[in-house]
Amino acid sequence: MPKDKIEKLDIPDESSTKTTVSSKKRKVKGSNRIAKWFREMRSELNKVVWPTPKQIVNNTFVALTVMTCAAILIWALDYAAGEIFIAIITYIPRLF
Repeated sequence: MPKDKIEKLDIPDESSTKTTVSSKKRKVKGSNRIAKWFREMRSELNKVVWPTPKQIVNNTFVALTVMTCAAILIWALDYAAGEIFIAIITYIPRLF
């Protein structure tokens, strides 16, 4: 393979991978840590796009409709399986 076709790999040199003590962040202690957590949480909650009341009603309706359809489907399959099982049990003794 020609040398001009070989790609160079970007490998960082050793000096850039070493960390110094001065570059490390100081640990936040006790109550400052909790306060920082609450500030960050509040900041993140401000970024959330909350649904409108109309969207909540619509999503609730969709969820209830899907759950009702699933319940009816499961009931129908259970009923059919039960009837098939009863038919098999009552038919088998007649064979003997």
